[in-house]
Amino acid sequence: QVQLVESGGGLVQTGGSLRLSCAASGRTVSTYAMGGWFRQAPGKEREFVAATTWNTGSTYYAGSVRGRFTISRDNAKNTVYLQMDSLKPEDTAVYYCAATYARSLRPSDYNYWGQGTQVTVSS
Repeated sequence: QVQLVESGGGLVQTGGSLRLSCAASGRTVSTYAMGGWFRQAPGKEREFVAATTWNTGSTYYAGSVRGRFTISRDNAKNTVYLQMDSLKPEDTAVYYCAATYARSLRPSDYNYWGQGTQVTVSS
């Protein structure tokens, strides 16, 4: 088992930046293949944002955030980060971090989830 706790959400103006953190406790995160960030806006399905492999640090991004968001991990701290720059109102959502044993970008393949943190971008 692993517990994931997100932090760093908040209210920011268009064009601003936020950095989300996801701290894992319990089983060492390197046991898992990938850590990812997903988001869910009101009335919409949860969608993939970014993911990284724990061992090599390979990164994957949704097209809507590529070039603006950066995912990184610190295995020593069991933490995954999501640096979000040039934020837009359409980035407003609850952001979740998650971990999976699989090499996948699909939410259904992720085994463990954090509680979520709200990100609101005002226009």
